[in-house]
Amino acid sequence: MRSISGIGETAVHVADLERSLEFYQGLFRFKKIAGDERFAALRVTPDQVFLLFKRNATLEPVHTPGGIIPPHNSEGQLRFGFTIPAAEWSAWHQHLGHHNIAIESEVNWAPGVRSLYFRDPDGHLVELAMPGLWGDE
Repeated sequence: MRSISGIGETAVHVADLERSLEFYQGLFRFKKIAGDERFAALRVTPDQVFLLFKRNATLEPVHTPGGIIPPHNSEGQLRFGFTIPAAEWSAWHQHLGHHNIAIESEVNWAPGVRSLYFRDPDGHLVELAMPGLWGDE
């Protein structure tokens, strides 16, 4: 059996691509590595990419030089999370406040393991979690 080495990319569909791009680049300092009028690819770590797709802009197959990307879309409020170092917990509280982002909830999962939740401009629920949330990391 083959193993998976990680999540290479994840995506959300957004109403206003430029607004969401500004939000994620401003808050997380993600670097835009690709994009056009229908999507933006943001580098999270050397081997992880966060994709923003303009809602309803990928309802038809996309032809690329290497093949066809099947249609995809989503509606509603999604949920996803990023891991933050435990030592930066307070700094993230301050950073979110500096960006006028309200923390919707905080959860203490186990001793020394916490998460906080807030919304992006499309109402997607974003989680910032300390390492250890899902066991040994």
